[in-house]
Amino acid sequence: MNRDTHVFDAAHPAKLRGWRRVWRPTELRPVAFLTVVPDPASTIDGLIAAVPGADWPALDLREAAYARVPAHDQVTHSLPHRPEIAVYSIPEGAHGTPSIAHPILLSYLDVVVQGYAREFGPEGVARFFDTTHGWEAPILDDRAAPRYPRHQILSAAERGLADDHLERVNARLIRDTA
Repeated sequence: MNRDTHVFDAAHPAKLRGWRRVWRPTELRPVAFLTVVPDPASTIDGLIAAVPGADWPALDLREAAYARVPAHDQVTHSLPHRPEIAVYSIPEGAHGTPSIAHPILLSYLDVVVQGYAREFGPEGVARFFDTTHGWEAPILDDRAAPRYPRHQILSAAERGLADDHLERVNARLIRDTA
């Protein structure tokens, strides 16, 4: 979602129908990440972009904890043509529930919030929080020493926006003791 964390040129805002976001860990990663799960009543904001060199196997490798699911019929965008579009989703049965052993990284969440703020403004960040499930999961406050490999530096306003919404959803932050 954050253009500063990938090399995809010409990303475009889009809406995905029939899916909702949820926080989930897998055996392949020590922390919880965002995924999408089918939900006919939900529509979420995001970005679409051409896969560099149409190298879907390289993207599949980067997103190894997920399965690639075709989604071109479920995406609304402003492009004049119909590109191949897929979403990456942790397959049912291949995930657990976020826990102290598998928390959400605040450094990862910050990157997502920064991306939503830049693409969709404060209202988009509010929609992100409202259309994402799993906020009861513990969130590891690793801002001082980010564990997320593609972490970004946030402005004070971006941090405040993230913190305000975390408070609104009654998120439980835990201190990073590593």
